[in-house]
Amino acid sequence: MKTKASERRRSRTSSGSATSAVSAVDVAALRDMARRLDRAFGAQQWWPAQTPFEVMVGAVLTQNTNWRNVERAIANLKRAKALSPKKLLALSRARLQKLIRPAGYFRVKEKRLRSLVEWFQARTRGRPARLKAIPTNELREELLSVHGVGPETADSILLYALERPIFVVDAYTRRVLERHRLLRGGEPHDLIREAFERAVTGQNRTRRMNELHARIVLLAKRHCRTRRSCEGCPLEGWYGTTREG
Repeated sequence: MKTKASERRRSRTSSGSATSAVSAVDVAALRDMARRLDRAFGAQQWWPAQTPFEVMVGAVLTQNTNWRNVERAIANLKRAKALSPKKLLALSRARLQKLIRPAGYFRVKEKRLRSLVEWFQARTRGRPARLKAIPTNELREELLSVHGVGPETADSILLYALERPIFVVDAYTRRVLERHRLLRGGEPHDLIREAFERAVTGQNRTRRMNELHARIVLLAKRHCRTRRSCEGCPLEGWYGTTREG
């Protein structure tokens, strides 16, 4: 199981610069990949949630589990009428743990979720619009300081809940890029993230990053699985494709 500390260590680059990211990942290839996935899959309209707060809750619950389990946990919170900051924080530890149990690691996630919601309440004082004035890099650092929030979770919240132009790097992203030899394996989170952010330019960057990440997830689930299924893959034969591993 990933810990916040290990996720953050992986996030750091050796030099901490965007230049390092560009030298490690072919930005032009990322742009070409984005075009191919756009043509193949179209709009995904991810994240499936009714409110930004629901996205934040889901970003914690999805750690180390699949989305179907998250949906069950969120459905429990909705039935309990607890999917709001004040009502969630008013739940006892035992009650919240019971509601989110389907998402797994429910004792760990109860603490992480409560910490995130406490930060959210303290920072916004019930007015989420207050976050709009905070620069993205500063907001990201704040999120990373919250118990249980690592780079992937923080970036998911920033992109999908707060609509900031931050690309989400997850296991699916790494698997796709490694199999197409755009990564060697073990590259820091932020090094990859910065490369994607340089690849996505022009208007509507936030929406385009949202869609690109969602399409990569779809690609990984359909074709680039643990046991790969390359037939019909929109990236078959593209950029260093290898059927090995």
